Parts: sequence; structure tokens; C-alpha cells
Amino acid sequence: MPTTNAQLAAIFHQMADLTEITGGNRFKVNAFAKSGRVLEDMTKQVSEIDPALLPKVEGIGKGTAERIAEFLETGQIADHQKLLAQVPSGLLKVMDVPGLGPKTVALLWNEVGIESIDDLKAKIETGELEALKGFGKKKIENILKNLKFAESAGDRQRIGLAYALAIMLIEDLKDLPSIEKIEYAGSLRRGKETIGDVDILVASSGTDEQKKAIFDAFVNHVAVADVIAHGDTKASVRTHEESKGMQVDLRVVAPENFGAALMYFTGSKEHNVKMRERAIAQGMSLNEYSLSKDGEPIAGATEEDVFAAMNLAWVAPELREDRGELALAESDELPKLLELADIKAELHSHTTASDGRWSIEENALGAAGRGFHTVAITDHSKGQAQANGLSEKRLVQHIEAVRKVAKKLEGTITVLAGSEVDILADGSLDYDDDLLAELDIVVASPHAALTQDPAKATKRLLKAIENPYVTIVGHPTGRIVNRREGLSPDMEAIFKAAKDRGIALEINASPYRLDLRDTHARTWVQEYGGKLAINTDAHSEDHLNNLRFGVVTARRAGATTDDVVNTMSKSTLAKWIKSTRP
Repeated sequence: MPTTNAQLAAIFHQMADLTEITGGNRFKVNAFAKSGRVLEDMTKQVSEIDPALLPKVEGIGKGTAERIAEFLETGQIADHQKLLAQVPSGLLKVMDVPGLGPKTVALLWNEVGIESIDDLKAKIETGELEALKGFGKKKIENILKNLKFAESAGDRQRIGLAYALAIMLIEDLKDLPSIEKIEYAGSLRRGKETIGDVDILVASSGTDEQKKAIFDAFVNHVAVADVIAHGDTKASVRTHEESKGMQVDLRVVAPENFGAALMYFTGSKEHNVKMRERAIAQGMSLNEYSLSKDGEPIAGATEEDVFAAMNLAWVAPELREDRGELALAESDELPKLLELADIKAELHSHTTASDGRWSIEENALGAAGRGFHTVAITDHSKGQAQANGLSEKRLVQHIEAVRKVAKKLEGTITVLAGSEVDILADGSLDYDDDLLAELDIVVASPHAALTQDPAKATKRLLKAIENPYVTIVGHPTGRIVNRREGLSPDMEAIFKAAKDRGIALEINASPYRLDLRDTHARTWVQEYGGKLAINTDAHSEDHLNNLRFGVVTARRAGATTDDVVNTMSKSTLAKWIKSTRP
């Protein structure tokens, strides 16, 4: 069940598209889109905010506040309904076809009478589309390919899949003789949880023939199912179904332009706009090739050069979302973000005792092999029957087994006996306190009843946080990226209670979860000074590789080593865990 904020965000984004399709003014288009972004980022549900205070929320003006209030009262927004009435309902589906934005859709509707996907297919078959200016044979072929893709694949894929694809392509291309630098860009470099397409950027000063060889190797890669475009400076392909038919764009630029291009194609759009506006204000011009003044390039070889020439500290890609990062860069107050190497402990992992695929000792040695000083074995509680959750009797036996391994590996790694204990629908935990007291650490997580309304979800999590044996709340909303919305509690109430208790909230690093999400983690860290636990929820050794996704999510939140309990020394971590328990 979508959250109020999510519902409203979708409505405002649709209002932006509909306004553009119907020829509304640009100011309204931008205003609606901005309202959608603000709602997406909010951690507190608008239904929990006093309507009189809504206009004072940053990014929400009087008009947006009035529309939100109207939605909360009536379940719809009159302006939205009016816009919907102005266009055929099938036209919105046409906009879902990759490459067809509001302007193109408006043209197809007004000039050729296309009102649905079926109309689009029919007009292509009859050849009527070719009569439109700019709709040549190649463009129509691309539309047909994109139609097929839109019907067989989703718009965005989880970061884990996109990352694996990008790394594979980079590894297979990087040793070509004319490639001097190669990196992925786009939303993948910014660490977003879902990725629309993968952008790869190459620096090469090679000959035309050598550059052609780069593109030929790319379009003929074994992962490529279809070549969308193949030019002199850019090629676009679509991958096979194993990679969910993702689009990958490869661009080749001169080394002196690589930094400016990497900055431009990393984005975000809003960040890039602010950078170009700043350049103009300083009498310069910034594009994907260079920062220039009076037509002469000033910087472009590296991102650091471009930022420095604009009197800014370099901004990490994860922060480039137009959330105040340029003001911090100007005053040299950017945080020193958390690094992957800073993580020294895994505090949420599973073994064959429940649904893991490695033993207690294999788990501990795997963590030690990553340089960790501590690992918590936290197999599922009895409520997770499908995950072979442990009964009270089995848990007692399991604690003894963990203690035995801990003693054996003493001096190699500290092994904690813990449990991932279910937060039941009413907020109680899956084991009694007497048994929880026998554990070294408790990770309390919601797994079931994940469609509860926000008020019940809030009450549920608050009750769990009150339990004196809870040290970490695991994946607090229970969402699955692209599949399940999860709980929609009043996150600010959760933050306040967790802060008062002195416990941590988890960023579950599985690319399927990433929960806390980046916007929640940002509020938790920056506004509440709360502690994050970044855990992989490892069920096997390869799951430890997911740590990078938890770290990048924390970086998007602006987190430093001081914000994350997994960065503590062994003794400091032990003291902190002890401080959360009676």
C-alpha cells in the first residue's frame, strides 16, 4: 500500500508531465516536478503535519500545501483531475516508452492523433508516423525496439545489477590500448538505489581507428543483445535478459575533457543546473567538455580542476543532488564521508542454523578475512518459520555453539551470539526478555504485516525500540526495492525514540533492501545525530560484497565514520553495545 507521501509525489510528477503535454507554462511544470521531489525526500508523513505548518516546510509553498490538504481531505486533487480529463488515459502509457518524453508525446497526439500504445503501433504499421518531421526510418525503428523493451522490462533496476554490469564491461574494455581512463557515471556513480541506464565514460587520445576499435568491442560484447546507436563519439546498446535488458551508453572523449564530461554525465540534473548557473555568475561557461571563459577552456581534465576553478571543494558524487552541497563546498565544510575500508564489524549475519548457507565458523572466518574485528551471528527467531527460525530450545543450543566458535577463534575475531528477532505485528518481540538477556546483541526487525497503516506501524516500531535488550533496529521499514513498499511509519517519531534509547538504526546493505533508505538515513544522522549500523545481512560469504551498497547509501546521507557503529574499534564497539542493554 503506497504511503501518503509516495502517492502525492506520484501525483505531482504526473501533473508536471500532463501540464507539459497540454502546453502549460514551464513554471508550473517545474513547480509540480519540484513538489514531487520534495515529497519523495520527506521522512515525516504529511498527514502527520499540522496543515497550517505545511507551507513552512522547505520546498512546499502555499499552492502545494493547499493541494496536499485537499488530497488529505478528499483523496484527490482537483487540478490533477482537470489535467487528466484533458488527455486520453492511454497517452500516459505512451510516455512510459523509453525515449518518448512529454514534448514528443504531445506532438504524436496533436499531429497524428496517437492516444494509446495500440495507436502508436498502428500508425507505425501504416507509415503515418513517417510524415512527421524528425521521424525518419531510424527513429521509428528505435521506437519499435523501445516499445518491445517497455513491454518486457521495467524502467529501473536495482543498483546491484547495474553495478555488476558496469564493472563487467569496464573490466573487459579497460585494457584496450587507446583507453587512458574509464569510469561509470550517471545515477550509478551517485549511488542511487535504482538505475535507469548505465553510463560509461572513456578518455582516449587515440586515432580514429583506435576509437572505432573501442566502440566495436563495446557493441560486440557478449552481454549486448541489441545495438541502439553506434556513432563516432557515443554508442548505446541494450543487454540480454540476464541483465534485464538494461541500456548502456558509452562515450569517448579527449583526456582534456574527461573531468568535465564525468561531472556532466554523473549529474544529477538539478546539481548540474546549479553548477552551470554558478559558472555563468562568475563570467564563465560550463558544459560537458570544459569550463571556459571568453571561449577559452580553463579546466576540464579532472573534476577537481573544474571545482577548484569555480572556487569550490570537490563534491563527492553521492552528494550531487542539489541538497545544499554547493554551499558547503564553497565554505569548505563538506563532511569527510565514510569509506568502505572504514567498516570493521558485521553486526547482522546468518548461518545454516536458520536460512544461511555457511556455518558459524565459516561466517566468522569470512568476516575476519575482510579485516573485521567483530561479527555478530544473528540467525532468525522462531516467527520466521520459512527461514528455519530458531525455537527457544534451539536458540539456547545455538548460543552455546556460537560461544564455542568464539572461544576457538579468540585472537582472530570477536564472535557475538545474537539473534535477528522478529518485531511482531503488535510491536512485541519474538522471544521473552529472559531469553533475550542471554544474547550479546539483538537486532529487531519487521518481516511480516508490512502493509499496516502508518499509525499502527509507528506504534509497532516504537514498542520494539522500548525493549531494553534491542541494540539495533534492522531494515526498519521492511521494504524490498522495486517490489514491496514496506511499512510507512512516522520516521521522525522513530528517530526520536531511537535517539532517546541510544540504539542504532540499520542500513541493510542488501541491494534488495537498502533500508534505511538514503533520505531517511540523512535525516537520522544530520538532524538527530543518530547512529547507523551498516550490515550486509550476510547469508553467505558473497553477500559481504554488498557492503559497498550500504556504504554508498550512507554517503548519500552525508554520513561520516562518527555516525556509524561498525567503524568503532573493538573495545569501543563492545562498550557501546553494552550501553544499550540493562
